[in-house]
Amino acid sequence: MRLGRNALEWAYFTELMAKIASQAQDFPQWYQDVVDKADMAQHSKVKGCMIIRPYGYAIWENVQKELDRRIKEADVQNMYFPLFIPQSLLTKEKDHLEGFAPECAVVTHGGGKELGEPLIVRPTSETIMYDSFADWIHSYRDLPLKINQWCNVVRWEMRTRPFLRTTEFLWQEGHTAHATREEAAIEVDRALKMYEDFDRDFLALPVVTGTKSNKETFAGADYTRTTEALAKDGKVIQAGTSHLLGQTFAKTFGIKFQDEKGEMQFAWQTSWGLSTRIIGTLIVCHGDEKGLVLPPKVAPYHVVLIPIYKDEAGQKAVLAALETLKLNLKAAGIRVHFDARDTVTPGFKFNEWELKGVPLRIEVGPRDLEKQEAIVARRDTSEKMPMALSEIVGKIPALLEDIQSGMLARAQENLKAHMSEASTLEDLIKILDETGGFVKAPWGGSEEDEKKMQEKTKATIRVLCEEKAPAGSKCVLTGKDTDTLVLFARAY
Repeated sequence: MRLGRNALEWAYFTELMAKIASQAQDFPQWYQDVVDKADMAQHSKVKGCMIIRPYGYAIWENVQKELDRRIKEADVQNMYFPLFIPQSLLTKEKDHLEGFAPECAVVTHGGGKELGEPLIVRPTSETIMYDSFADWIHSYRDLPLKINQWCNVVRWEMRTRPFLRTTEFLWQEGHTAHATREEAAIEVDRALKMYEDFDRDFLALPVVTGTKSNKETFAGADYTRTTEALAKDGKVIQAGTSHLLGQTFAKTFGIKFQDEKGEMQFAWQTSWGLSTRIIGTLIVCHGDEKGLVLPPKVAPYHVVLIPIYKDEAGQKAVLAALETLKLNLKAAGIRVHFDARDTVTPGFKFNEWELKGVPLRIEVGPRDLEKQEAIVARRDTSEKMPMALSEIVGKIPALLEDIQSGMLARAQENLKAHMSEASTLEDLIKILDETGGFVKAPWGGSEEDEKKMQEKTKATIRVLCEEKAPAGSKCVLTGKDTDTLVLFARAY
C-alpha cells in the first residue's frame, strides 16, 4: 500500500481520528464527537444552526423516502407553502401565538425598506395553511382534506445541539381536515401508528406511545399523542407527534362546510410531524463507544469494501476482485461503498467506518483471494466471519435482516429494563438518578404542579397511562388521592 506519510504519522492520525469521548463517562461530549467525526453535521456561522453534511443528509433522505411512501399510502398529498407568514395570521389564534411567540424569528425589513406588516419565519405552518383551507373547503364533498409538506422551520432555541435541538431544522408536517371529531381522532391515531411502525420496522426503535399531559400538549390543540424513544444515557426523546386540533383553528380561520343536511359546520382538524431530530434519536439510542451503529434499512451504505495489500501485485488482484464484488452487490440492490483510497491504512478505514456505523465491512487481501473468500465484520456485534466470495451476494441480504432484527431486539430489552415504578417522590428521584428511563407513578396535579415537579426532579410527564392507579394511590407530588398513572422521564 502506498502511503503519503510514514507509518508513525498515520498511527497517530488514526488514533486521533477515532478518538471520541467515552459514552459511559461523558455522554453529551460523546454525542458531539460522533456527530463531528462521523461527518454527520457541523456548526454553521449562524448560532444554533447546523450544516448537514452528505453522510448525515443521506440518512435523512432514506428517512424521507420511506416515510413519504407511508404518508402517500394514507392518501395524503404533498404540497408546499411559503416560508414567511404574515404576523396577522399567527396572531389570530391566542393559544397558538402564546406557544410560539418566544421562538419566532421576525422579518421587519425587505428590499431596503420597512415592511408594512412584519413577517414570521415559519415555526410551523398551521396558520398560513388554514387561511387557504378556508378558501378550499365549502362542502362535505371537499372532505377529508389531507396534505403534507416537507420543509424547514425556524424556532429560536437558546440551547442547541445538532439534530436534537436546533434553531432551524427539517421536517414533514401533515395537516388534515375532517367532517367529524371521530374521523379526526381516527386520523390522529393513524398517524401515530404510522410513526410507531416506522420507528420499529425501519429504524429498529421501540417507542412508548400515548397522550401528552395538558402542559405538554401542542399549542392550540385539544390533545397531543406522541412516540417516545429511550436513549442509552437513560433520557428519553420525543420522536414524533400527532395532534387533534379539534375546531380551534377552524373557528379562528373560518374553515366551514355545508354538511349533507345543508347545515354549516366547522371542520375538525389534525396535524402531525417528524423532524431531523430522528437522526439524533438514532445516534443516542443505537450508538456505542465506537460511534454510530446504524440499522441497515436507514444506513447510507449497507456494506463497505476494504482492500488489504502490501505491494502492487497484490493491489491489482485485490482491487479487481472487489470491483467485481461491488458491481454484483449493487445489482442485488445492496448499497455499497468501495473504499479504495491508497492514502490511509486499512486500520484507519476500519476505525472510520466503524465510527460511521456501516452495518457490514468486507475485507479482502491476497491470502483471502487465494482461498476465494473474504472476512465479513458486523458493526452491531463486532463478530467477524470468513465467507466464500461466491456466496457473499446471496448471503448479505439475510445478514442485513438479522442485524436489523437484532438491533430492535436489543433496543427492546433496554427499554424493558428501564421501565420502573414509584409511589413516592423520593423513590422516583432515586430511580431517575441511578438508572433513568421511564418511571410510572400516580399523578393528580395541575399544570402548575407539573412545573413544580420538573423543578424538583428535572423530569416531565411523557405520557398519560391508559391503566388506572390502584385504589388508594396518592399523587407523588401533592399527596392527593388519584386514579391516574403517568410515565415520568428526563428528556432531551
